[in-house]
Amino acid sequence: MDGQLGFDFVAPRLVKVTPARLGTWRDCPRRYRLGYLDRAPRGGGRATSTLGAVVHLALRAYYALSPDRRTPDAAAALVDRNWSGEGFRDLAQQDRYRERARGWVAAYVADPAGLSDGTEPLAVEQWVSVSTERIVAEGRVDRIDARGGEAVVVDYKTGRRRLSAEDARDSEALALYAVATSRTLRRPCTRVELHHLPTGEVHAFEHDAATLRAAVRRAEGTAAELADATDALADGGDPEALFPPRTSPGCATCGVRRHCPEGRAAAPEPASWDGLAP
Repeated sequence: MDGQLGFDFVAPRLVKVTPARLGTWRDCPRRYRLGYLDRAPRGGGRATSTLGAVVHLALRAYYALSPDRRTPDAAAALVDRNWSGEGFRDLAQQDRYRERARGWVAAYVADPAGLSDGTEPLAVEQWVSVSTERIVAEGRVDRIDARGGEAVVVDYKTGRRRLSAEDARDSEALALYAVATSRTLRRPCTRVELHHLPTGEVHAFEHDAATLRAAVRRAEGTAAELADATDALADGGDPEALFPPRTSPGCATCGVRRHCPEGRAAAPEPASWDGLAP
């Protein structure tokens, strides 16, 4: 039909993104290119990342157990089963933080935040996706709960920094997860929660249509920028001009800093165990 009218209609290309991709582009275009386009080898693991990964794996395995087997002791044992020593200074430090992680997950699953009342989560480690006119936003949600007929996005945190409700409010990732969860599970989802296991605190935010729309629009704008740069690179553009470094204190722990002279000059690399709580 369009051809008969004398013009060809070309549907806009959808850019596939995740919150991590969007955040990486905003933080540093060079890190985006090195990590997502060049697939440059990364540096060694950091203890803080290892600790977070272990806790996430333990909780995923915990909710896969039959309800009659879900106990705090079982959760702690799953930390041992999934333990990794990557990034820790020595065995003594590993043992100390493994015990901390065991205590975190045991206390968490004994608390209502960890569904100690026997409520079943809607989903655990659920991949969710939503399409707009410009992007396909997707990602994996740690846990999705059901409350009053609505879905609630739950994100586990294990870092040393204490969180607040503002962190839940300002998280683009959580907002996009809420939109994608609603679309994927076909039920309303406006509440997002950060569950900080080291303190046992839960910080929540209740989105509305306006805040969710704003998060999507911001994601679309960022996706357009990174897609344009990627296309220009494929057409022979200068990678240094299209993906410039954006130095910051975060350069100290950047996984691809070995490939970035500006990043190495901006901040010295700390020991792999730096960043752990005292």
